[in-house]
Amino acid sequence: MNELDEIYANFVVELRRGVTNLVVLSQCKQPSYGYQLVKNLADSGIPLEGNTVYPLLRRLEDQELLRSDWDTSTDKPRKYYQITEKGRQLLARITSYWRNSIKNIESILEA
Repeated sequence: MNELDEIYANFVVELRRGVTNLVVLSQCKQPSYGYQLVKNLADSGIPLEGNTVYPLLRRLEDQELLRSDWDTSTDKPRKYYQITEKGRQLLARITSYWRNSIKNIESILEA
């Protein structure tokens, strides 16, 4: 990997870190379990590893932005996460900030 490729890879990592909370919160409007989130995000062009998503889900739950419930009605119990009211409020604020930022960045890039 040459120097430019390395710099590019670092920029991509930083950008992805900044939007991971936003996309995960947005996908928990309906109850979702970890593997389902990983698959849905990958299908949407945002590939995240389970070792990124699962700790994030726990952290968001600790911050009371998500709540979790176990579904033990099947052979394989699953922990479902869903956004809380506090999480919805934060998601709305982050989404507004994101949209304004994108608009401003587009304006700067077009100049």
